[in-house]
Amino acid sequence: MSHAGKMRLLMAGTGLLMMAGPAFSLDGADLVAKINAAMGLPDNPLAAKTIDVRGSTVTLRDATYKPVPTGEAMSLGDITLEGVVEDGGAYTIEKVLFPNVNVREDKTTVSIADISMTNVTVPADVTGDTLDSVLLYEEASSGLMEVTFDGKPVFSVESSVSTTEIAEDQSSVGFAMEVSGIAADLSTVEDPKSREAIEAMGVTSLNGSMSLSGSWQLEDGLVDIDDYNFAFDDIGKLAMAFSISGYTMDFVKAAAETSNAMQENGSKESQDAAGLAMLGLMQRLTFNSAEISFDDDGITNRALDYAGKEQGITGEAMGEMLKAMTPLMLAQYNVPTLQNMVSEAVNTYIDNPGNLIITAEPENPVPFPMIMGAAMGAPETLPDVLGVTVEANRRR
Repeated sequence: MSHAGKMRLLMAGTGLLMMAGPAFSLDGADLVAKINAAMGLPDNPLAAKTIDVRGSTVTLRDATYKPVPTGEAMSLGDITLEGVVEDGGAYTIEKVLFPNVNVREDKTTVSIADISMTNVTVPADVTGDTLDSVLLYEEASSGLMEVTFDGKPVFSVESSVSTTEIAEDQSSVGFAMEVSGIAADLSTVEDPKSREAIEAMGVTSLNGSMSLSGSWQLEDGLVDIDDYNFAFDDIGKLAMAFSISGYTMDFVKAAAETSNAMQENGSKESQDAAGLAMLGLMQRLTFNSAEISFDDDGITNRALDYAGKEQGITGEAMGEMLKAMTPLMLAQYNVPTLQNMVSEAVNTYIDNPGNLIITAEPENPVPFPMIMGAAMGAPETLPDVLGVTVEANRRR
C-alpha cells in the first residue's frame, strides 16, 4: 500500500473513533441531574462549577450542596466519582471520594477526613415503587472528625461506617452503622452550675460509641430497628428498638413531597396545610413494638449523691425520697397498673442500679390513628393499648 493510501486509512480510522467517542462517553451533567432527582430535594441541591469526564472518572469541580432552597450553599470542593458506568439511563459508581472538610467559624473549627462511598447506584427514574428508583450505596465511611474551640479539642469521632445490604429479590434492605471512638471534653462547659454538676458526677469527659442496625421490607413497609444504642464508659448504655409498618415507597415519596412543599413555601397557610398533610400520612402507619433500656455503669449513684448534696442529704436518702415520690407523681394519671409497675421497677433499680427497661408490645399491631385517638380522648388507656411494661434489673 502506498504512503498516501496508508494516510487515508489512518485518517478514516481516526474519524470513525471521533464519531464513536460520544456514544461511549459519560454525560456528567445527566449524572448530576439524576443524583439530584434521587435525593428528592427541591432546586437541585448538588451543583458543580464544572464537570470533568475522563474515561470512567467524573470529577465535580468546586461542588456545592444546598439542602434548603432558602439557605446558603455549602462548599464541598472537588468530588471524584470513580468507576462510573451508565446502563439504560441508570448509573453505578464504584467509589465516591470527597475532599477533607476543614471549616472554621469564629473560634470553632470542624474537620473531617477520608470521606467516601462505595458501590453507589443512581436510578434512571425515581417514580417507580422498587429499589431501582432509589439512590443506594453499599458503604459510606469517614475517618477522624474533630471539633476544636479556640484551638482546643472539644469533640471527636475516630471513624464511622454505614452499610446497606439489598436482598437478592430486592424485597428488603438491611442497614447498619458503627460510630467508634466518640470523645467529648465537657470541662469546657462555661455555665458554672452545669460545670459544677459535671465535675461532681465525674463526667468531665465522654468516651464511647454508637451503633445501629435494622431492616426495611418494601411490600408492607415494615421497618425494624433491632438495636440503636449509645454506650459511654463510666456512664452506661442507652439502647432503643422499635418496629412499625406502612413505611412503603408511596409513603416515603409522599412525605418527601410534603416536606419539600413546607420548605419552598414559608407562608403560614402553606405550613398549616403541609402539617395537616403530614398528619394524614401518619395515619398510614402501624405501631408494632418498641423498647428503650438503660444499663448503668456507675452514673446513677453519682447522680443521686449530687442531687442529695444539693438538698443537704445523702445519696441514699435521695434515693429513698425518689422511691416515695414516684407513686405520688403517677397517681394523678389514673393508671394504677402502670403506677405499680413503675414504682416497683424504680425501687428495684435504685436499691441496686442494673438496668431499667420500658417495653411497648401490644397483642396486635396498633394503627397510629388509634394511638392518637387514645392520647387525645383517654390518655389513661394508652398503657393498655400499647401493652406497656416497665422492669428493672432484667436478666438478658
